[in-house]
Amino acid sequence: MGVSTERDVEKVYPKADFVAKLRRLADAIECGNRFEIQIAGERIYVPVRATFMIEHEKSGDEEEIEFQIKWERK
Repeated sequence: MGVSTERDVEKVYPKADFVAKLRRLADAIECGNRFEIQIAGERIYVPVRATFMIEHEKSGDEEEIEFQIKWERK
């Protein structure tokens, strides 16, 4: 079994790229397909069994919405 390393990456995308990724994600979810995306040089494969959440945070003068996708690696 391989050694797992932790990773926490945030990447800012131009609006058009972000919209395109959201559309591909929505299409994959709707069709029941896995979703593939490359983030900061690493290819990620999101399985069909993943769960989807939306998180909203407020702190001081800032607000944040996070679209989260989680799954267990097998």
